[in-house]
Amino acid sequence: RQVLLNRKNIIRRDGHQCQYCGTKEGQFTVDHIMPRNRGGGDSWENLVCACMTCNCKKGNRTPHEAGMPLMREPKRPGYLFFVRSLIGNPDEKWKPYLFLT
Repeated sequence: RQVLLNRKNIIRRDGHQCQYCGTKEGQFTVDHIMPRNRGGGDSWENLVCACMTCNCKKGNRTPHEAGMPLMREPKRPGYLFFVRSLIGNPDEKWKPYLFLT
């Protein structure tokens, strides 16, 4: 029941919002907080959703070096987070049966 680490799920986890500037407009990409060539790997904790502008602006630096703090710390999402995002807001009558109360 683990969520696959891929571009689509990173963007979904971050709510289709750039984690540097907060925009929800335009094209999004995935940014490595610690660049790969400096030891940063592909993990839930090192990848965030970023707009193309911020990704280019940050370049091959850390957020601290670029003066671009993250909106929130990235974390591995739980399986239920993605189940809820797929079903949306369930009918109130179903909540006790879906363990969402």
